[in-house]
Amino acid sequence: MENTNLLRIAIQSKGRLYEDTTSLLKEAGIKVNRSERALLVRSNNFPIEVLYLRDDDIPQTVASGTADIGIVGLNEVKERNEDVSVIQHLGLSKCHLSIAIPKAMEYTGPQWLNNKQIATSYPHILNDFLQKNNVTAKVHVITGSVEITPLIGLGDAIFDIVSSGSTLITNNLKEVEKIMESDAVVIANTSLTEEKRKITDEILFRFQAAIDAQKKKYIMMNAPKTNLQQILEILPESAKSPTIIPLADDNWCSVHTVIEEKHFWECIGELKKAGAQGILVVPIEKIVL
Repeated sequence: MENTNLLRIAIQSKGRLYEDTTSLLKEAGIKVNRSERALLVRSNNFPIEVLYLRDDDIPQTVASGTADIGIVGLNEVKERNEDVSVIQHLGLSKCHLSIAIPKAMEYTGPQWLNNKQIATSYPHILNDFLQKNNVTAKVHVITGSVEITPLIGLGDAIFDIVSSGSTLITNNLKEVEKIMESDAVVIANTSLTEEKRKITDEILFRFQAAIDAQKKKYIMMNAPKTNLQQILEILPESAKSPTIIPLADDNWCSVHTVIEEKHFWECIGELKKAGAQGILVVPIEKIVL
């Protein structure tokens, strides 16, 4: 018998987003022990069960209520156009959807695509772009290796996911139109019960704490008191109210704070010039802001 008190979350059954999602669940303290071929697994420490699916099946599964929430790429949400709510961007598995053509071709703008054949696994998103730009093109829907279609004569251009761009380079293609950015998002059924909304809110809270921790570092340094104010001014604005701890040497103190990782290398040289020593950078497992 189905347990209506459990929140069912649909996630990708394999691939990069599967790895990212299972890692995020673990960092959020949600234990899910999946055997090799299990498709529905209950957590042993949190009121959820995880349903493993193909990524393109997740939006419909959530919209129908078979799953309550799901984690899937925004590109799949837009393509499937199901009645679901996007409730959180996770910033994982970032990519974008672009039109690409053979490198030898000279692209003159969207009108270049008129009367061309474009191969894609995302016809809905592509057709929206073509209509907005008054372009008439033949959309050839294909699954699998879209990038090879110009090489074998099945298309003049492609519309596909681009991550690093290495696949395009390998197939002698170049990006000419970036249509949309995508990352992993949490989607929800539009008719969640109050009980399931509470469980969802707790999951989102845990996810955000884990994600925030990945972007920040805890840093400690010894600072001469004569230069303390200068050192504090060097720290980025994100380092709110650093902790100042006295040391055995009355002329020195220890400065502890949290900063975004992207700011660390910008200020490390200045901190050293200002006299900071023994600078220690520590990863943060969780952070609640």
